[in-house]
Amino acid sequence: MTFSSLPPHLFSAVLSCLPDSERGLRRILQLKCRQTAKGLILLAPDKRFFIDFVEDKNLLNKLKIAKTPTTYLLKSSPNVSRLLRGNFDTIALRLTDNNLISQLCKATGSALVATSANISGKPVAGSLLDLRMIFKGQLDFCISPKISDNMASKIINLHTGERLR
Repeated sequence: MTFSSLPPHLFSAVLSCLPDSERGLRRILQLKCRQTAKGLILLAPDKRFFIDFVEDKNLLNKLKIAKTPTTYLLKSSPNVSRLLRGNFDTIALRLTDNNLISQLCKATGSALVATSANISGKPVAGSLLDLRMIFKGQLDFCISPKISDNMASKIINLHTGERLR
């Protein structure tokens, strides 16, 4: 399932799928014309949704929802798809208090892959019309995006403490 939505303070619009769907991951990368080397982010409302994706589960206790969106890098478990982690040995995780994301995670019992709804290097869709024009009917499901401040996230490697952005 691929869908579009607007988590507050993340992106104007998001493409998403379940992280264990190789087909969904490939489709998102294809839609975006995104290199597999870059990897993707997982969103969830609760740390428990990330347990199967990380090597050191104790580090999940350091994750928190912040006013400034924060993406945390943790060593990925060996079973994590290369399409999800890219050319890295880490996985990108972000907690969110977005109600739609929370409901979808609870309904599926899974974290969700999230990436901006755009062709790599191009502007992000800001409306339902934009989504339809950019992706020319290739999305399975669309939810109209809302206004967002497009705040860039901080990226923190929890193993080293290094702030990458």
